[in-house]
Amino acid sequence: MNDDNPIGINRREMLASGFATAAATSVPISAQAKPQPADQPNRMKVTMTVNGEKRTLDLDTRTTLLDALREHLELTGTKKGCDHGQCGACTVIVDGRRINSCLSLAVMHPEAEVTTIEGLGKPDKLHPMQSAFIRHDGYQCGYCTPGQICSAVSTLQEMRDGIPSHVTADLEGTPPFSVDELRERMSGNICRCGAYSNIMEAMLDVAGERA
Repeated sequence: MNDDNPIGINRREMLASGFATAAATSVPISAQAKPQPADQPNRMKVTMTVNGEKRTLDLDTRTTLLDALREHLELTGTKKGCDHGQCGACTVIVDGRRINSCLSLAVMHPEAEVTTIEGLGKPDKLHPMQSAFIRHDGYQCGYCTPGQICSAVSTLQEMRDGIPSHVTADLEGTPPFSVDELRERMSGNICRCGAYSNIMEAMLDVAGERA
C-alpha cells in the first residue's frame, strides 16, 4: 500500500469488482429464486367422456391429451408421430371436431366428449369409414390410419354442416364432396406410403358420391 492507493487494489481489480456488482444487482429477484423441484409437478383431476365412458384422471397439468390417451388410458390406437402438430397421426375427435391431440393439454378438455379410433368401431362392427378404408386399401403401413380415419369422419361432418374450406367457392352453400375439397381438408394428415388417392376413394364412397 502507498499514499497514492490507500485501499490497496489496482485499476483492473477495481473494474472487475464493479462489473461483478452490476451483474448481480441487474438480475431480478424472481429470477434468483429457486425453481420448484422437478419431482413436485402441479396435478389436477380431469374428467372426460372417452369413447362413451366417463373417465377421471389425476394428471400432471403439462400432460397432453395424446399422452393422457396413450399412457394413462392405454388407448394406443392414437399415434404419436411428429409430436409437433404437423403429421396428423394423433388426430382425435373432441366434441364433434377433430384436433391434434399432441398440441392440446388434457386439462383443457374437462367434461369433453373424446372419440379415438377405438371408439369409432369394433372389429365385428366397423364404422363405415373404417370399412371404406379396407375396401379401397387406404392405409398400407397403417401407422397414420387412425388419425386419417378420425380426420376423414370429422371432415365429412364439417361439410354436411356447411363449414367452408379455403377452396370452397360458395361460402353460403353446402360444400361439394369433390376431390379438391377433400384434399384441402385432409391436408393436415400426412401419409408417407402415398395412399392419398385411395383415401379419397374411401371418403367419396362414404359420402355417397361413388360406390
